[in-house]
Amino acid sequence: MAGTNSERQLLTEGPVIILVEPQMGENIGMVARAMANFGLSELRLVNPRDGWPNEKAQAAASKADHVIEGTKIFGTLAEAIADLNFVYATTARERDGFKPVRAPVVAAETLRGKFRAGEGTGILFGRERWGLNNEEVALADEIVTFPVNPAFASLNIAQAVLLMSYEWMKSGMEDVAAVPFQATSQTQSTKEQLFGLYDQLEEALEARNYFHPPAKKPKMVDNLRAVLSRRAFTEQEISVLRGVISSLDRFSRKYPRGSRPPVDAKEQSEDDSSAK
Repeated sequence: MAGTNSERQLLTEGPVIILVEPQMGENIGMVARAMANFGLSELRLVNPRDGWPNEKAQAAASKADHVIEGTKIFGTLAEAIADLNFVYATTARERDGFKPVRAPVVAAETLRGKFRAGEGTGILFGRERWGLNNEEVALADEIVTFPVNPAFASLNIAQAVLLMSYEWMKSGMEDVAAVPFQATSQTQSTKEQLFGLYDQLEEALEARNYFHPPAKKPKMVDNLRAVLSRRAFTEQEISVLRGVISSLDRFSRKYPRGSRPPVDAKEQSEDDSSAK
């Protein structure tokens, strides 16, 4: 959608994010930020350790104010999900039980379908240190787990929320390969423009005795042209390169390559004095 940020639609729909006994306000704020990035807005907290509202959460939310200001607090998980029809529990470890276990992409598609049907949905996330306990997982309908490195399954709570929020956003896209903006359209250069670049570069190099010894010049020219013709330059890129060469051609080198300009005698004397 075109326009400035203030003109763009603020997405505020989708499953509820429920954090069970979150500890640090900074983590809650980062969760709010992750949610806002991908169109989720309803955050519920079950017994946050440091109470609510929380200034550190507000600061870490990075202007996701609509999420922070709408956050609801509950005393128990059962109360937090009482009005929902379908709930996922996130977990990184295998659980005993008979609940279906889904990948994030499948879970997001399921949530999208239930959302379109008008059902209330939610995703549970556990404590920073040890996640959800078995009794809490039992309150969910299904489990969602992430395909992480088996030797390092260590997502923090904001990262886990970010992953599910991203999958939620993707599940509503008509084309998952679509991007919000494209590179500026440019016209491919003509061969005449490319030949002009060759000639200008060769002339500049010839003036600086680059083609040495002279007997190797034809091969060196061929190599240069091969390098420059490996990709299709646009008219704008040809213009940039020719401008660079013109700039180098316009000014002679003041000091030989690798040397340093002479130090002014007065400056040298001042440096020597300050060093004493």
